[in-house]
Amino acid sequence: MVWSQAHGSAEPPMVGRDDERAAIGKLIASVRDGFSAVLVLNGDAGVGKSRLLRYAAESAPDLAVVGLVGVEAETRLGYGALHRLLRPHLDRLPLLPQRQRDALNAALGLTAAPPSDRHLVGLAALTLLSDAATATPMLCLVDDVQWLDRESAETLAFVARRLYADCLGLLFAGREGNSGLDVFGDLPALRLAGLARAEARALLTAGVQGHLDQEVAEQLVAGTGGNPLALLELAVNLPSEQLAGVTPLPEPLPVNRQLEEHFRRTAARLPADTQTLLLLMAMTPTDDQAALWRAAGTLGLSVRAARPAVAAGILSRGTIAEFRHPLIRSAVHSAASAQELRRVQAALAATSAPERRAWHLAEAVDGPDDTVAEELEAASELAQARGKYSEQALVLTRSAEMTTHPGKRADRYLDAAAAHLASGNLAAVQPLLELATPALTGPVGRARATRLRAAVEMVRARPREVPAMLLDAVADLGTVDPGANWDLLREATHAAIIGGRTITGTTPREVAKIAADSWHDAELPPWSPDPLMAALARLIAYGYAEGAGPLAAALARLRNAGPLQDPNMFSTMISIAGDELWDIEAKREILEKLVTADRERGAVLGLSIALVALSTVEIWDGRFAVAERCFNEADDYMAAAGFSVAGDFHRALLYAWTGQEAELRAAVATMRVLSEELGLATNWRWIAQSVSIYEIGRGRYQQALDVLLMVFDNHPLILGDINLGGMVEAGLRAGYREAADLAMQRLEERAPLAGTPWALGLLARCRALMADDDRAEQLYQESIAQLEKAPVAVELAWSRLLFGEWLRRRRRRADARIQLRAAYESFSSWGAGPFAERARAELLATGETARRRTVASRLDLTPQERHVATLAASGLTNAEIAGQLFVTTSTIEFHLSRVFRKLGITSRKQIGARLRESAVVRPG
Repeated sequence: MVWSQAHGSAEPPMVGRDDERAAIGKLIASVRDGFSAVLVLNGDAGVGKSRLLRYAAESAPDLAVVGLVGVEAETRLGYGALHRLLRPHLDRLPLLPQRQRDALNAALGLTAAPPSDRHLVGLAALTLLSDAATATPMLCLVDDVQWLDRESAETLAFVARRLYADCLGLLFAGREGNSGLDVFGDLPALRLAGLARAEARALLTAGVQGHLDQEVAEQLVAGTGGNPLALLELAVNLPSEQLAGVTPLPEPLPVNRQLEEHFRRTAARLPADTQTLLLLMAMTPTDDQAALWRAAGTLGLSVRAARPAVAAGILSRGTIAEFRHPLIRSAVHSAASAQELRRVQAALAATSAPERRAWHLAEAVDGPDDTVAEELEAASELAQARGKYSEQALVLTRSAEMTTHPGKRADRYLDAAAAHLASGNLAAVQPLLELATPALTGPVGRARATRLRAAVEMVRARPREVPAMLLDAVADLGTVDPGANWDLLREATHAAIIGGRTITGTTPREVAKIAADSWHDAELPPWSPDPLMAALARLIAYGYAEGAGPLAAALARLRNAGPLQDPNMFSTMISIAGDELWDIEAKREILEKLVTADRERGAVLGLSIALVALSTVEIWDGRFAVAERCFNEADDYMAAAGFSVAGDFHRALLYAWTGQEAELRAAVATMRVLSEELGLATNWRWIAQSVSIYEIGRGRYQQALDVLLMVFDNHPLILGDINLGGMVEAGLRAGYREAADLAMQRLEERAPLAGTPWALGLLARCRALMADDDRAEQLYQESIAQLEKAPVAVELAWSRLLFGEWLRRRRRRADARIQLRAAYESFSSWGAGPFAERARAELLATGETARRRTVASRLDLTPQERHVATLAASGLTNAEIAGQLFVTTSTIEFHLSRVFRKLGITSRKQIGARLRESAVVRPG
């Protein structure tokens, strides 16, 4: 709706709120300047949030001001509020990119397209609103956000986080302490308290028609806590004798809940037809007048029934009659009797679309009704088909409540819990499982409930109890359902790998053995993760010799699978499998497929995890700048999804190679805390890898060995093979030959079985380190030859460094310089400080001058600008870049304009050359 059309009555003068008005003015100024801004106003009922929204509308006559008010009765209708907000702009739908158009069409029920990830729906809404704002800058005012349906709230929060240069402002208002504000919690916010004493008195004085005694004014200000609505209501409704101090004030004053009771009493004095119409208005959106008057006709009501409410100040005067304040709507709804509510719901059911009819029917009957329950279940299927998982969960919960048969009721509770899990509402899952459990008499239902509990624990990154929990379900299920049995075992294996030695009630090897023994290679789509998880289970249970072949076959299968379709693919498992076989090419190719698939689905959370895994591939290939862009993009998507990143611990490997000790130590400390508190054993692998690389680069071999032994000694899981080369070097240099021998034995066994160039090159290097004679030279040359075949540039430079050191100790200075110079040039060009300095010191020892080198100026590009510039240089259009980064084309155009200015260029064709120039390494 257009905000100004809905508020036709005269407003009292606005007093105070200087800080809030300044913040709103700043927001509007930003929109006028071509940018975007967001602000959330929160506070108690009646504190003045709605009045500030109207102030914003009054302050922006040159902007297109649109508004949305949450309706309590609509909270279960997925994307219902978003549909109302976007309805005036749906004519722009054909202009959206195809994937976005399909996603929004499916979410709003406009076509029969399959559901998409909710973040792709968010991107479509962002693009639609941004496009609409290109003609006239826009201000969106959203009141009572606590009554928005979950999908709409999450979508609007996503839009708010992705705005930048879009001529669009978002101003939200909601009641403090309500869970509906949670999704907006990370956005800029102002908390509204009561007015200051002088301002409260001024507002009260302006609202009183006759004489106001000063002592009475003080009592009213103190008694209301400066709540503006309470003051205005008292000014209008208290008798003149009380306001003048002739008779005492009522005790207690009608504020907060008592203010709501005051509205109830006022409405209760109106004619019966008017009360019914008010209740109907409270249960329908303001901007859906057609639905309101269709139901009103069914109830025999006409527009004349609204007149007494307007006269009483319950409804505002305007082109559309609506409640003067949102609190009145709540008061009318909560005051209605059960019988009257059912009567109005029956009227709404008789005039509503099918997806809403079932819910209204359920509210219109008293007690369980299996026929209505069936209708609700059918409506839930329609919600699921449109990706409205929160609505699906609420409708299924109501269906369960209406169901008489205990078993069927339990099944519907489980369906509702699964829908809440799909929506990300983890807190709602457990209560539904508790409702379902007493009636779960069969193993299939019990196994399903257990799997849901386990899924919640894994989403919360708490794997400790999950494997034992799932194994119990497997034992209970027996041979009743082999498919469900394997699903439980696959997820138990995943949890056991993540939890490692921290899991309780079982061991990783026990879990893996049961899974490996239960696996039967069935007909599966090529993109299925099952063969990979079965191979990992076999490797853990029966050793590397048994598991390496199936693991290589599983990776090859995924490489040849074409697009990866399964939304439950495990980026972390792919990363671990690739590292375990030293198969960086398979790891890169599969992760890139996952990144592509997640981009297309709009699955930003999965995309962020895949990008973090992909960044390690870039690091091993010496592409540190590309890895940094992956990290930045992953962080951006994590924030877009509403997840806070606990520090930058995922950058530990990059910090190790680049020698950023303080950042590395902080990242390691965070990983240790997560490992100990949540039971994330995989973190120990990253800790050992990152710390050992840093310490070896610095020549502190004992410290490197200490952390590597910690992982090696607890190796029953696949958590340490990629660190074996470092352990051989650290053991030898620290004078602990036994440790080097232990690592070498494992490497001798596993590297030939893996058979990849990375594995064989690492094996040859470690054999050279262990050699006591001139055989080392041939082994170093073999290592270099193998590593040149794989995209592991840092390993290649590392082998050259060690070979150069060996040659120098043999006093073959000329030969040593060739290897050391190549290693130094590589390490220094990437910014691998510790290893570059180590190579430089060796070069100096050969008699060659090697000045420290620094990276040329980065031209002051921000990470976002550099990322956009890189994508533009690759040939992508602005629209394609916007779709890939989940922003608008306006934002991309703004970033590119700054890139052009900073790089001093006038054409996209010049971007690549200027970026390459800025990365040249020069003597320092």
